[in-house]
Amino acid sequence: MIGRKDVLSIPYLKKAAFTGSCEGLRFRFASVEKEGADGGRALEIAAWEGPYAYDATPEEKKQRMETGLSEEGIEAGIDWLNKLWESDPERYRAAKGNW
Repeated sequence: MIGRKDVLSIPYLKKAAFTGSCEGLRFRFASVEKEGADGGRALEIAAWEGPYAYDATPEEKKQRMETGLSEEGIEAGIDWLNKLWESDPERYRAAKGNW
């Protein structure tokens, strides 16, 4: 399970993307431009089946969610990732060895 301690701080995320993994579920937290008239920044969380890095994984294999660039947004992203993993843990565990 991914916990809050596993994801870096808001100041870090404002400057750079953060990637990690949990039992074959790869993920990336990144600050992105908000779409629409209000502009601003949002937090985009991407998830995909390992073992490859974000840039080496085809876009169609990634799932995404967007939330606020805040502590609450980080918590929402962590909850979403944990639900993804819990929905099919064997798939993600098997992905660790798919080199």
